[in-house]
Amino acid sequence: MMAILKKEEAKAVLEKVLAWSKADECEVTLRGEEGGNIRYARNAVSTAGDIDNITLSVTSTFGRKSGTATINELNDDAYKRVVQRAEELAKLAPENPEYMPLRGPETFKESKMYVPATAAMTPDFRAEAVAKSIGVAKEANLEAAGFIENSTDFIAIMNSKGLFAYETDTSVVFTITTRNSAGTGSGFAARGYNDVSKLDTLEATRIAAQKANSSASAKAIEPGKYTVILEPVAATYMLENMFRGLDARNADEGRSFMSKPGGGNRLGEQLMDEKVSIYSDPFHPDLPASTWNREGFPLEKTMWIDKGVVKNLAYSQYWAKKQGVNPMPMPSNIIMDGGTASLDELIKSTEKGILVSRLWYIRLVDAQTLLLTGLTRDGTFYIENGEIKHPIKNFRFNESPVIMLNNVEALGKVERSVSIESYRSYLIPPMKIKDFTFTSLSDAV
Repeated sequence: MMAILKKEEAKAVLEKVLAWSKADECEVTLRGEEGGNIRYARNAVSTAGDIDNITLSVTSTFGRKSGTATINELNDDAYKRVVQRAEELAKLAPENPEYMPLRGPETFKESKMYVPATAAMTPDFRAEAVAKSIGVAKEANLEAAGFIENSTDFIAIMNSKGLFAYETDTSVVFTITTRNSAGTGSGFAARGYNDVSKLDTLEATRIAAQKANSSASAKAIEPGKYTVILEPVAATYMLENMFRGLDARNADEGRSFMSKPGGGNRLGEQLMDEKVSIYSDPFHPDLPASTWNREGFPLEKTMWIDKGVVKNLAYSQYWAKKQGVNPMPMPSNIIMDGGTASLDELIKSTEKGILVSRLWYIRLVDAQTLLLTGLTRDGTFYIENGEIKHPIKNFRFNESPVIMLNNVEALGKVERSVSIESYRSYLIPPMKIKDFTFTSLSDAV
């Protein structure tokens, strides 16, 4: 059986499975994935493969006791066995004090995540894309290591209360690192799209190659507080840690930067510079996302930070009931408003500062302030009088994205940026930040 089922095919499978249920409540999830990848290093392909997988999960509930069983075969005997197993596990499970009843029928808008051209990608297409990348690296006398992966997915859920939801999506992710033979220069680029027609591995590798050759012979400068320009990929790595803090329960229980000293959360507070506005919109044409969540709530455009003020936090169904408010689903995408300046214009406006291409090995130091530590890499440059003067040795930094967003001097044009930590894409602008804290030098390239 093909791993990608159409809406009616998925619905028919879910109805068959639910017909076997004897539980008080039952939810069935069906998901499938097709795709492929190529990994390469030292200008040669090292591995390539294809993925074709389908799974069906059943969660059965008696009272407040739930059990889940999963299979990867679709036939009537398997449906009966997996339902029986889920029910056996449910009867053995302890009661869940936070269990919430399943939701009934809901209407969901269709997502825009699926692009036929991406679903139609072939091994030959991936090989040609990689060949272009390797050709750029060889021409620049560099060694390239990279990865390209495309996938087509679907997910469908149905429960015994009458809820049914279905969606498909496509994605392609490309990452490339280039280095010189001496190991003194390194460059990086990452791209992630729903629509493969937007992917240009030649252009991405040229950027990585330019970074690698420009970053050789780096000079050491003293650590300290500097004005920095964070390229979108660097800004994404910082902000991704902050986006996870939009949950109201973590804030109310004192476990996040959204927690108010003495109890409660920071809803309504001016937490960042007024240049900062962050929202989610599953219908954004450049970053389409899921239009429903696993609790069965529809997702709509939502403002989280409006001109620096905390406008919303996410409330699960359970936490919303406990706090006496309406549920607010976590976002399925994140978009940060930017300005009109290009990266070059941000550099030209800087008297003295540092251009940061990428950050890595980021770790949480303090949850309440969201203090992070990590390293720059793949091209760090000194700016003077609006020009890049020379490459500099990499730094370790200690900085909070919340403090960082209080020190915004300017924001550039928004770009789609992908995190290779989570493989999630965001719309994030380049940022000019004052007083960014570098604590020590690093010998890493």
